[in-house]
Amino acid sequence: MLRTRLPLSLCYIPPRNHQTIPSLLSNSQPYPRPPTVCKNASSTTEQQFDPSFTKPKQPPISAYIHLPFCRKRCHYCDFPIVALGSSSSQVGYDNDPRISNYIQLLIREIKATKFESDIQQPLETVFFGGGTPSLVSPYLIASVLDVLKFKFGLSNEPEISIEMDPGTFDDIRLREILELGVNRVSLGVQSFQEELLQVCGRAHGLKEVYEAIEMVSSCEGLENWSMDLISSLPHQTEKMWEESLKCTVDAGPKHVSVYDLQVEQGTKFEQLYTPGVFPLPTDVQSADFYKMASKTLTEAGYNHYEISSYAKDTYQCKHNMMYWQNKSFYGFGLGSASYTNGIRFSRPKRLKEYIEWVQKLEVGTVSYGTSDVEVKDMAMDVVMLSLRTARGLHLKEFGKEFGWQLASKLCEAFRPFVDRGLVVPLDQDRRVLSSDEFELGKGERTYFIRLSDPEGFLLSNELISVAFGVI
Repeated sequence: MLRTRLPLSLCYIPPRNHQTIPSLLSNSQPYPRPPTVCKNASSTTEQQFDPSFTKPKQPPISAYIHLPFCRKRCHYCDFPIVALGSSSSQVGYDNDPRISNYIQLLIREIKATKFESDIQQPLETVFFGGGTPSLVSPYLIASVLDVLKFKFGLSNEPEISIEMDPGTFDDIRLREILELGVNRVSLGVQSFQEELLQVCGRAHGLKEVYEAIEMVSSCEGLENWSMDLISSLPHQTEKMWEESLKCTVDAGPKHVSVYDLQVEQGTKFEQLYTPGVFPLPTDVQSADFYKMASKTLTEAGYNHYEISSYAKDTYQCKHNMMYWQNKSFYGFGLGSASYTNGIRFSRPKRLKEYIEWVQKLEVGTVSYGTSDVEVKDMAMDVVMLSLRTARGLHLKEFGKEFGWQLASKLCEAFRPFVDRGLVVPLDQDRRVLSSDEFELGKGERTYFIRLSDPEGFLLSNELISVAFGVI
């Protein structure tokens, strides 16, 4: 799994290509790499915010559950996981005490969690991520769902998602998981080339990929399923990527997530490769992969609703949309993050420290950090998350929350990029405004600004950094 998956992290990864902001205005700009998640920036100018601003107190209506178990660690992965080793069958880990002990610890954490608002609402989305959650026995997953229902309640029609990897489940296991109320499956295919799966250190091969697709796509009662792909892999060619996209479209998932490889510190890929240097693709090739995905999937009827996400009508991932809309959420489990009362905090990434953290939580000695969150940090979160989506930043709402002066300055900063077609202004009816029609700040016409697809999305890190500089 890759860095763009929240809420294990919400971090800024500075633009690591040779692109600079001045070059965005030139006529011969170099290609950027596809975007990653952004968070931080600095500015020498202190922005004055609306003094009437109050921190939102919305109760969380979503929960992310981290199940960290994998058969082995993939070569690109820096997530907190527990590698179980090989097993002769999909159900070979069902009696593994490492899994059952962790589930009991996870349940203890959920039970010890305090409500973050006087007004409680039932959970509308639950997401089991990992790791490889499909390695966990359905009866253990049921025990987690039971405690969530008891503690928080579930809405009448919740979206309950689970990540599953090829080779870790059969028809029986899939049906058992769906009988628990799980109604959305995210299949971690990553590639349709045997050699690339081996290069990545994936525990499954191409045979297991097709077997998993057949089981998921033909499973009665499961209509909402997604597929994950990774671009910019070592030795990956344009022909290979084109084939993976075609196979994905042919498989017919309702949702597709396309992630650009990031070479993370501490991974095997970091030991072996340098970004932009063969056998990794160049920045130009990575940008071409991103454009090819956008074109292929859009032509196949998928809506590019977020930088890395494509969905058929009505099949956007509700859980992920909650992140992009900057709503509060619970995170439970090793290394996971929560966002409650305007505060983001993470659990320890090492199992021993996580065990100690849960013990402190149970006796009430866990500190979630300061409640004195700076308004500018909240404004940056809203900008960063909004500009990752096709909906874009709602200027009217932003101006009301953080001040019309700041909204106006953002528009001024983005004006050159409107002229270049990288930033798109929209009116109340989401009609695209021309550069001449683009009005500043709280003007009557401009209600939204979004990044163009794919060129603006490709430059999202740099464009979001422009906004952070204003804030």
